[in-house]
Amino acid sequence: MKDTFYDEQNGLYYTRRGDFYYPDLAYSKNDYPSLGKYGMLRKTFLQEHYKTLFSKMLLRDELWPHLLEVDEQAHAMLETMVKQMAKAEGVTESLKSTDPLHWVGLMNNFKSAAEEIILRELVYA
Repeated sequence: MKDTFYDEQNGLYYTRRGDFYYPDLAYSKNDYPSLGKYGMLRKTFLQEHYKTLFSKMLLRDELWPHLLEVDEQAHAMLETMVKQMAKAEGVTESLKSTDPLHWVGLMNNFKSAAEEIILRELVYA
């Protein structure tokens, strides 16, 4: 019996210890920035609903870059969508100075609507 072998199906090397073969896994010490809200939500979604994909991405060190990309895209989409919604509804800075509570309520509504779209189309897709 060989002491090591390569499995082409999953791309991992295995080493024999006693009667069993164990995968040669190494912890990647990449210093990625911390995740935001949408990256964490995506991680939880993948962990709970796509366990195999989550494990595969984790083993190939593709998970963290993917989560960071989703987080950045979500924040960019949120900012763009809120601005577009405010422009479409005619919410301006003059409204902010004349009736701040109404302005805050409208902006919160726009943000909530944009978050629903982002979660459905980007995070939970």
